[in-house]
Amino acid sequence: MPRLFTGFEIPPDLAFDLSLMRGGLSGARWIDPENYHVTLRFIGDVDHAMARDILASLAEIERPACEITIDGLASFGGDRPRALVAHVQATPPLVELQAEQERLMRRLGLAPEPRKFTPHVTLARMRRTAAGEVAHYLGQRGLFVSRSFVARRFVLYSARESVGGGPYVVEAAYSLG
Repeated sequence: MPRLFTGFEIPPDLAFDLSLMRGGLSGARWIDPENYHVTLRFIGDVDHAMARDILASLAEIERPACEITIDGLASFGGDRPRALVAHVQATPPLVELQAEQERLMRRLGLAPEPRKFTPHVTLARMRRTAAGEVAHYLGQRGLFVSRSFVARRFVLYSARESVGGGPYVVEAAYSLG
């Protein structure tokens, strides 16, 4: 059974810049730069028949290219931080593309995504990292200079079962614009 999700690839030059944020945070498991991405819709484990339906359904999407802007670092998890992320601006074209994918997946019979869409690039997953340590890290590095790129396609990724972080494989690519 493949584990699937859709997203935007991060250009190599931006991935390099983000990788410079690695280090200096105990309990962080850093994501390899080649696995950086912006998730649009986590799909999960599906059988091969559903995977074929998803491939076909995503091909119906006709949307313009999206400008993606990374505008700082943040963490998820509050007092129990679980991820260090690069925040992505939630522009209308980005939010509309994600919403269309959500509708398509629900039409195929998949459960709704329970989490609110918060576009980001995961840089590290954390376990037992103190909130104060994360706050200190963000205070030192949180002013990541904004960077933008134009996403001219989104992709369907597959992932092996794990605790997250890759490796991810591009199964299909869908043009935007």
